[in-house]
Amino acid sequence: MERVEEDDPKQNNVKTRPKGGLVTMPFIFSNEICEKLAVVGFNTNMISYLTTQLHMPLTKAANTLTNFGGTASLTPLLGAFISDSYAGRFWTITVASIIYQIGMTCLTLSAILPQLRPPPCKGEQVCQQATAGQLAILYGSLLLGALGSGGIRPCVVAFGADQFDESNPKEATKTWKYFNWYYFVMGVSILVAVTVLVYIQDNIGWGWGLGVPTIAMFLSIITFIIGYPLYRHMDPAGSPFTRLLQVSVSAFKKRKLAMVSDPNLLYRNDELDASISVGGKLVHTPDMTFLDKAAIVTEEDIVKPGQAPNLWRLNTIHRVEELKAVIRMGPIWAAGILLITAYAQQNTFSLQQAKTMNRHLTKSFEIPAGSMTVFTMVSMLSTIALYDRVLVRIARRYTGLDRGISFLHRMGIGFMISVLATLVAGFTEVKRKEAALAHGLQDKAHAIIPISVFWLVPQYSLHGIAEAFMSIGHLEFFYDQAPESMRSTATALFWTAISVGNYMSTLLVSLVHKFSARADGSNWLPDNNLNEGKLEYFYWLITALQVVNLIYYICCAKLYTYKPIQIHGKDSESEGDAGGELASKV
Repeated sequence: MERVEEDDPKQNNVKTRPKGGLVTMPFIFSNEICEKLAVVGFNTNMISYLTTQLHMPLTKAANTLTNFGGTASLTPLLGAFISDSYAGRFWTITVASIIYQIGMTCLTLSAILPQLRPPPCKGEQVCQQATAGQLAILYGSLLLGALGSGGIRPCVVAFGADQFDESNPKEATKTWKYFNWYYFVMGVSILVAVTVLVYIQDNIGWGWGLGVPTIAMFLSIITFIIGYPLYRHMDPAGSPFTRLLQVSVSAFKKRKLAMVSDPNLLYRNDELDASISVGGKLVHTPDMTFLDKAAIVTEEDIVKPGQAPNLWRLNTIHRVEELKAVIRMGPIWAAGILLITAYAQQNTFSLQQAKTMNRHLTKSFEIPAGSMTVFTMVSMLSTIALYDRVLVRIARRYTGLDRGISFLHRMGIGFMISVLATLVAGFTEVKRKEAALAHGLQDKAHAIIPISVFWLVPQYSLHGIAEAFMSIGHLEFFYDQAPESMRSTATALFWTAISVGNYMSTLLVSLVHKFSARADGSNWLPDNNLNEGKLEYFYWLITALQVVNLIYYICCAKLYTYKPIQIHGKDSESEGDAGGELASKV
């Protein structure tokens, strides 16, 4: 980011309010709420829309949603690149929201206008499938939604955090609170989507079911744009990927050079780095010294005064440290994947468990199996509120940290609770199958076993608590530790970890299903009758993998080096001015 656009009080006689701060949160959160309402409201029940309204075969519908999900999980990298390199976060969010709005509008119109979908099925006749034109509208709408979501997801959270000045001690403490409340708001919107919107879609109609989030999204765009004068705007500072590649190429070209004895002799240029070090410059760290060679000044690098160096041969130590910071984040990023894999089972096998259990609250009211995730969301929201209001204050007395505990500790707690969640899930499955056997229902795949579905509440709730600790810590970690000019890109990595975790779940299920199959037809994960499987073994396999992952994470956290930053005007070091000039050479 090049600069922060703020009013200069010296240029105005009238005292002006600094830009950013808490006053901007309603405008930013409204955009996130509506995006989540739309995404979750569509995805939760979209399989029903495709099969019942467009008469799409189940396998084709499933593949359509899978392809859409895969595309939507990759587009945040594109959106982050555009934001950090060219457009800035505000305009990326605005344009992406409009693109998303167009996609939602097209999908809503296809649900309202009869000519945009096949006619209803009549009796026992074979249902007429959607025409090529009708499918084109569907695929176009989904593609626009994926592109729009890719611009919103990585930028909204970073743009919100940008509203707090980290160099101001009074505002710095609000940044970690922002991440808690960002996730809380996101959780509330998801909770509304899986309850209210799904109810509207199933009982009132798809026109209203898709129309409500479409209208909400339109209003959120207007609200977000109205807040423009209040925001702190960070200008883009060029492609971060180009800078990382330049450092890598420079280090490779100079790989045979001997390392300088004094790090102060490495190249520094505050003017060159001004646009990418608004919040402070990164200082040298002693690890990954092979990359430091990119900052060694040779005779070939000497240029005329005022002329920029060839960045494919020479880079500043700040840019070298940017690459080091990205590399350091990699192992911590990878550790979060398996938690998502464990979490993903709620929408598959846990859902199938719920379908076989007694879900009646009263004689006339039965909890939908798909609504069991409400317990996950409620526990997550409760934990976030409790953490922010109580746990932080208690932890602060012992750690002295404003945020209570570090984000690495917070993630570690989440990992441990996730291990407990899948462990409990295995024992719950044993209890469910014992009830099926006791009532002679083991061979009846679709029979309702007389055991309360509330036996599943502990595993759903533990997953929600784990997410409140781990996912928010993960998100905070990416924002805090990423180079400041790459924060949208770093936030996109958070969403990418979620995507990889879901793909990992698919791979793990496929491998277990293949290698647990026996000649007699038995399988840990049977296709038809869950009562004859060994789902508890699958849960405990995930538990074992998570234990290994936890040990891996602890090692990574112990070895992790926090991003070293020197705030402008504070703690100035003697950096050996001669060593920072291009006139110096090896």
